[in-house]
Amino acid sequence: MAFRLKLVPEETHINWFSVQWLTFGISAVLMVASLVVTLVMGLNFGIDFRGGTTIRAESTQTVDIAQYRKTLDGLQIGDVSITEIFDNAFTQNKNITQIRLAAGEGDAAVTPEELDRVHTALLTIDPTVKFVSVESVGPKVSGELVKTAFYAVTAATIGIMIYIWFRFEWQFAVGAVVSMVHDALLTVGIFALFQIRFDLTTIAALLTVVSYSVNDTVVVFDRLRENLMKYKTTPLIDLMNLTVNETLSRTVMTGMTTAIALTAMLIYGGDVIRSFVFAMLWGVFVGTYSTLYMAKNIVLWLGVKRDWSKDAKKDPTPAEFRDIG
Repeated sequence: MAFRLKLVPEETHINWFSVQWLTFGISAVLMVASLVVTLVMGLNFGIDFRGGTTIRAESTQTVDIAQYRKTLDGLQIGDVSITEIFDNAFTQNKNITQIRLAAGEGDAAVTPEELDRVHTALLTIDPTVKFVSVESVGPKVSGELVKTAFYAVTAATIGIMIYIWFRFEWQFAVGAVVSMVHDALLTVGIFALFQIRFDLTTIAALLTVVSYSVNDTVVVFDRLRENLMKYKTTPLIDLMNLTVNETLSRTVMTGMTTAIALTAMLIYGGDVIRSFVFAMLWGVFVGTYSTLYMAKNIVLWLGVKRDWSKDAKKDPTPAEFRDIG
């Protein structure tokens, strides 16, 4: 007898609007909190955005961060940040340190001569240290990367909004975009709160999170449009509950399988991709939540066309929306 794992029963009758104001309130508070935390604490920008040089140093000896810092401060090469990296994948005698040197004047962050001075100085306290990778980005280049990243996220958001507008109606586009902004803002906020490194890979993760969230939302919207044509007299709020219950199994299974894969990568993938994977994993949970409680609620509030075969009056949903929950 075949065994089939079911995370969600075949039929559910959950009223997703019973806690609509609570979920709206939580989302609004979290969005404002994310914005405040980001503005107050700032983001821990990686070398891509700040400009400078990041050195990944490897040693077989135990790393003494205080001694490293004292040695490099004596070189008078500007701001230096030293972080020891721990990872389950490292062997017992593998000690990794990340050294960040602030960008200097001009495009060249740190000259080869300065790198040699840093390496020579560290060899005096740790003869086994070696630089396994060096990444340099000048201040001018980093400023351009910030603009490019902003343009990329903005263009993606506008493009998705236009696509959904043409595919459905403008109300769906508004719901999807608000949901996307919600997901992206909460992701940025948690990066600011825990001062997780924010670099170009994080931007790539943000774009992926936005795509994941929209894909999940469009699946619900597609089923909703089918139900709108199938049940022409059923109140819109009941159709939305029916639609989400019909697609709930797919939403949960997609989210769970993606989260399992990302969790494995978070544990065993190493520190190089950790910020990217963390953003993705957080985005999956936030995106699933916004699909269930954000996008469709906004569509209900704005009202939609009930008959897709011809122009029809908008459903008087704002009144229904206020009466529920």
